[in-house]
Amino acid sequence: MLDATGLIVCPGFIDLHCHLRQPGYENKETIATGTEAAAVGGFTTVCCMPNTNPPIDSKAVVDFIKLTAITDGSARVLPIGCITQNRGGKELSNVAELIEAGVVALSDDGSPVSDAQLMGDALEDSLVHGKLIIEHCEDVTISGNGVMNEGVLAKKLKLEGIPVEAEEMATERNVALAQLTGAKIHIAHVSTAGSVSIIRLAKEQGVKVTAEVTPHHLTLTEDCVVSGGVANTNAKVNPPLRTQDDVDALIRGLRDGTIDAIATDHAPHADVDKMCEFNQAAFGISGFETALGSCMELVHSKQIDLNKLIAKLTVEPARILDITLLGTLKIGAPGDVTIFDPDAEWQVDADAFASMGSNTLLNGQTLKGKVMATVFGGKVVYRDRTMTLEKA
Repeated sequence: MLDATGLIVCPGFIDLHCHLRQPGYENKETIATGTEAAAVGGFTTVCCMPNTNPPIDSKAVVDFIKLTAITDGSARVLPIGCITQNRGGKELSNVAELIEAGVVALSDDGSPVSDAQLMGDALEDSLVHGKLIIEHCEDVTISGNGVMNEGVLAKKLKLEGIPVEAEEMATERNVALAQLTGAKIHIAHVSTAGSVSIIRLAKEQGVKVTAEVTPHHLTLTEDCVVSGGVANTNAKVNPPLRTQDDVDALIRGLRDGTIDAIATDHAPHADVDKMCEFNQAAFGISGFETALGSCMELVHSKQIDLNKLIAKLTVEPARILDITLLGTLKIGAPGDVTIFDPDAEWQVDADAFASMGSNTLLNGQTLKGKVMATVFGGKVVYRDRTMTLEKA
């Protein structure tokens, strides 16, 4: 038994958007290390994106991920299948096969479906099969070779910028296609004030759209790119960190329900992927283990209440995916439970991460709010060293 006196006990966190890297990129992360990191962060269910090698566009890859998660995992892994074959944006995947194999949604992740007709076909197909389309909204003809938010800072650093229009025009197109087809669409990692406005209006018009935001887009700005007078590659993410005005709009959207859920977009990388020039560095932040501490900043600053934050990490992701919330608190029933101390202060030590990816902007910083224990399927898969574990 765990002594949770004075702590918050809630259903296990659900992450709609993460990268476990396996198969193909085991030098960055594995299902074992990724789900261990997820458990440290309080996540008992994680949805893994299909940018693996090979990508998740066949039954064989889905079967491999599911089996590996069962044998090596510390959390439930729900694979997200490819919208198009090989994430190539040319031809739809065999959706029926993927769904039968067990994918929970469909996405091409960081390779947005540029062909509007193909995206429309995918949305219509999703109506038939009842699986959600998750889209990374980026017009690559606008973002081009950009590496950070377009603006004064990018010019000062002589780095090519990514305009907000790259996200907003793609968001507008995808929302319009959802309205046209009557299908559901989920917008991944919203980062701009304009996107929030587009999604808000679409919801008011009855479009079946949901959206997520990451902890880093809620709490960090483009100013983090500069560290010691040089560009910090750990701040290189896609979509990029934006301005304080964008952050404020994201928080308002989270508060008023325009943005439905918080998802980490956990994107671990090997050191070599980040220890290079900013232009050459990989996009991504390792986010599982710092997610709660980062988001609790919004609670402590009274920008969002604690119950709403918990909902954005639990019941809302479950609703979006149309899955049963597995974090039951029924006495005697095995379940998924997260226990955390909202006031515990702790220092981030990237070298001690369970994840293989130490790529975080928060290394050395003190966060307030810490996961103390994670229970997955009735089994304690993570316990802070200060938590007492007693026999029943």
